[in-house]
Amino acid sequence: MRDPFQSSNRKRRTIRLIDIDSWVDTGLFRTGRFIGAKIEAFSVFMRRFRLTGFPRAVSEVGSDALTLGLGGAVLAVALALPAFDATRNGWESQGDYSVTFLDRNGNEIGKRGIKRKETVPLEEMPDHLIKAVLATEDRRFFTHFGIDVPGTVRAMGENLRADAVVQGGSSLSQQLAKNLFLSNERTLERKIKEAFLALWLETNMSKEEILKLYLDRAYMGGGNFGVEAASEYYFGKSVKDVNLAEAALLAGLFKAPARYAPHVNLPAARARANEVLTNMVQAGFLTEGQVIGARRHPANVIEQTDTAGSPNYFMDWAFDQVKQLRLKGDRSLTVRSTVDLGFQKVADEAVETILREKADVYRARQAAMVVVEPDGAVRAMVGGRDYGESQFNRATDALRQPGSSFKPFVYATAMMNGYTPQSIVRDAPLCIGGWCPRNYSGGYSGAVSLTTALVKSINIIPVRLAQAIGRDKIVETAKKMGLTTELLITRSLPLGAAEVKVVDMAGAYAVFANGGYKATPYAFTQVMNSRGDVLYDRRKDAPPPERALDDTTVAAMNEILSQVPEWGTGRRAKLDGIKTAGKTGTTSAYRDAWFVGYTGNYAAAVWMGNDNYQPTRRLTGGSLPATIWNQVMTYAHAGVPVKPIPFVEPEDGDSDAVVAEAETPEGGEDVRSAATLSAAATAQLIRLEELMRSARPLRPVASLAVPRPIGEIGLAGADPATTNLPALPDAR
Repeated sequence: MRDPFQSSNRKRRTIRLIDIDSWVDTGLFRTGRFIGAKIEAFSVFMRRFRLTGFPRAVSEVGSDALTLGLGGAVLAVALALPAFDATRNGWESQGDYSVTFLDRNGNEIGKRGIKRKETVPLEEMPDHLIKAVLATEDRRFFTHFGIDVPGTVRAMGENLRADAVVQGGSSLSQQLAKNLFLSNERTLERKIKEAFLALWLETNMSKEEILKLYLDRAYMGGGNFGVEAASEYYFGKSVKDVNLAEAALLAGLFKAPARYAPHVNLPAARARANEVLTNMVQAGFLTEGQVIGARRHPANVIEQTDTAGSPNYFMDWAFDQVKQLRLKGDRSLTVRSTVDLGFQKVADEAVETILREKADVYRARQAAMVVVEPDGAVRAMVGGRDYGESQFNRATDALRQPGSSFKPFVYATAMMNGYTPQSIVRDAPLCIGGWCPRNYSGGYSGAVSLTTALVKSINIIPVRLAQAIGRDKIVETAKKMGLTTELLITRSLPLGAAEVKVVDMAGAYAVFANGGYKATPYAFTQVMNSRGDVLYDRRKDAPPPERALDDTTVAAMNEILSQVPEWGTGRRAKLDGIKTAGKTGTTSAYRDAWFVGYTGNYAAAVWMGNDNYQPTRRLTGGSLPATIWNQVMTYAHAGVPVKPIPFVEPEDGDSDAVVAEAETPEGGEDVRSAATLSAAATAQLIRLEELMRSARPLRPVASLAVPRPIGEIGLAGADPATTNLPALPDAR
């Protein structure tokens, strides 16, 4: 028997663990006491430097300033990174392209880019031209670091005093940064990027190089970029030979080329030149005696063909598209574009006429429009009301909410997930969390078909559909159809609470017009170098079109959207004798108004609103945008064979043209079925069915001894006060 008092291995292991634990505890205690002693010693040492009174206040302010400065530096870096992305990918060489644009018929319509042989070295430009530009645009250009702080403060003070923007505080470097990398959109984000890019220019380029780039690339009116092109255009001479009066006129164009362009408004141009001369005197560059001659003998301009009708917005967009090809070698290019000058002129005139007549009534100051063929070829583009006043392209760069014109993406997704135009969905109050959407009319229609819901633009139905099929699927469909902007998945997405571009909307609706294939808008079909060699040919180099929607979905959507101009919200867009389809859109507070529609020949998107997002005066998509769309598309279809909308019965007026190839067989029997109902008749039957479904049952009349005809019983037995007929709201 083992001695119970004999030690065991387990006992020894336990003792060793206790020893280790004791050693660790002792070590931690001693380490903590050592650190505490050191901290106490450091505190005693630092007491020698304790400040009181004014020195302490200065020290604390300096410490706080250092902390805020470090935080500001981190924030500045975060804001600067997106701006500096624009300086990558060889931006300087890309800008050196020289592109001559031809319209779809091969006629020259304009140029973009810079020709090296047309530039003039800075040292060869007249001294009075340089002084005129600096005196007017940036007097402290050679002394500031890219941002003119005193000038910015002065401009802010003047603007606050006038309660309006009367002076610009941007330095010449900032203006160049905007011209090279950014758009003209008036946003805080753009101003921040502009400031950082100006600092980047000042760091990477000399003052002379910045000034030279500015003089070469600024827009000078009449479709001209740079002082050399403007001098040739207005005076018929090189910029090296301009006199003081002519230099003052050129310097006055930088502020507002359209307003002061001498070929458009010579008196205004001369008045502006006179202001430039005054600026030169105030800046100390010249004396009053030196400018008196230029005041008495203002500049004259030569007569030239007016290029006011040039598709400048389109050419800017097309120029960007050319640069994205990244063609190597010869940079002097000739591009055969897709634009049709006839379309372009009509589109420009329609937009300007409507805005001139109705802008004050509806408080809508801007509009944009894009017309494309079903494959995506852009025939006309209106990027704004006045290119000279603002080169910001609202058709390709502005992000606006589409409102109800987004709903076709919801319905198309529903059609791909088992729904049909005849599917019934209930229009009744609905809340998702704390969000409760409402119909434009304020009421509800009960059980309605998807056809009626979309034609009358009922809001509740697409929200219910999104709940059933999933908002992520809607986003996927919109992307497949051509929307390029990021679509946030929110509860209000089915009602158009997203940001889209006009050009993307035109291309997306073209999917319906071409039978379901993605139709990315494109600007040109051919690119040639200076020797005539074809560098790009769309017929060979473009990828084949992708299928975006299946035939069943296209047929269902075209069936519905072709009824919107018939008895829905887009009646003003209906074309005489031509089958028309489309959708209106109006956003909250009437900030955006849309009509996007199509025929078998073309698709077009029209947007109206304000650059500053101010609400309009109850402007809806079914009013002015639909009117503009109608005017342009009426011209587009004049004298051309009318193509059918896929899977939709044509109008009576164009049925001969559409079915001309369907020959009648021998015997004279027409192959077309006489039993086929028109789209309008089908819509009326659907409405009648909805009324019958939603009506309350008739009350029996017990006092009648003799049965009466059913029609009489219906009239006598139905109580008008209690019969629940659904109201069809006049939605947007």
